[in-house]
Amino acid sequence: MIDLSFYKGKKVFITGHTGFKGAWLCRILLMSGADICGYALEPTKSSSLFTLTGIEKHMNSVIGDIRNQDSLRKTIRNFQPEVLFHLAAQPLVRLSYQEPVLTYETNIMGTVNVLEVLRDIPCIRSFINVTTDKVYENKEWCWGYRENETLCGYDPYSNSKSCSELVTSSYRNSFFMYDGAPAISTARSGNVIGGGDYSDDRIIPDCIRAVSSGNQIIVRNPFSIRPYQHVLECLYGYLLLAKKQYEDINLAGSYNFGPHDESCISTGQLADLFCSIWGNETSWVALDNEGPHEANFLKLDCAKARTALGWNPVWNIKRAVEKVVEWNKTVMQNNPAEEITDKQIAEYFSFCKQIN
Repeated sequence: MIDLSFYKGKKVFITGHTGFKGAWLCRILLMSGADICGYALEPTKSSSLFTLTGIEKHMNSVIGDIRNQDSLRKTIRNFQPEVLFHLAAQPLVRLSYQEPVLTYETNIMGTVNVLEVLRDIPCIRSFINVTTDKVYENKEWCWGYRENETLCGYDPYSNSKSCSELVTSSYRNSFFMYDGAPAISTARSGNVIGGGDYSDDRIIPDCIRAVSSGNQIIVRNPFSIRPYQHVLECLYGYLLLAKKQYEDINLAGSYNFGPHDESCISTGQLADLFCSIWGNETSWVALDNEGPHEANFLKLDCAKARTALGWNPVWNIKRAVEKVVEWNKTVMQNNPAEEITDKQIAEYFSFCKQIN
């Protein structure tokens, strides 16, 4: 179980803080009393979680491109953080087919830029590069991939994240093996869901958009199986890993943060679950998919995180979807997004304490 008091007064830097995961991470750290600085592009939508929860008022938010190393270096040097979470990325598989150069520039050279800055600024003691479960060479196995499996993502997004993993490993071995070096890890998580995700081409945001407009939900690839989890599950893992390796550099490495097997379900099953929880006779229909290649089956083995860090997922997929529905219905009724977000964070970490 993580003691969030570790972050009270800590200077924490987050790349990609205006994104979905980044905004949730900011809210957790604000509730923990951390001093936060973020570096990211402007939110892509006016209805972004970052904007809705008013995070910018409570932190040092710098708008910048991760591909601009000079700007990034200046921002980090001025802030002098102790912990750095690297989340900035082009995160969409289908967009990566349309914009492969942008995807590779952002996800590979963005990581190179952060690591180059890390070489120059000695105050940083703990660094987490957030990647994805899709970094693995997917052989459609029925068992979960372990951290020592081959990295070779298929599509430009997945492949660029595999490369980001390799870049991180190379930099750690080449430049950070001295006494007093920062602890460096990569974190690989499954498909996350949660309130405030308005991204295109993601199943839960697609469901929310459909029910909000009174339309039937359209589902592509309904038989594809994925490890779905609430966004707080993997963020708990990232925060725990950053703390543990800050205290013991020997714990640094690569870690999977995925759900229990019961939460590895098909896209169609997830849509069924959403419809039953949302109510109002909500339904979905399969789309005859002519889109680019996407994996049919993918699962993570998280034994290393459980054993080395004491991390365990605590919300199953049903509870995760219930929280998504609760969040969206609350905000659709014009209630403050920051209140329901902070309420769910408090509930999650309270639940963690009860079972640990």
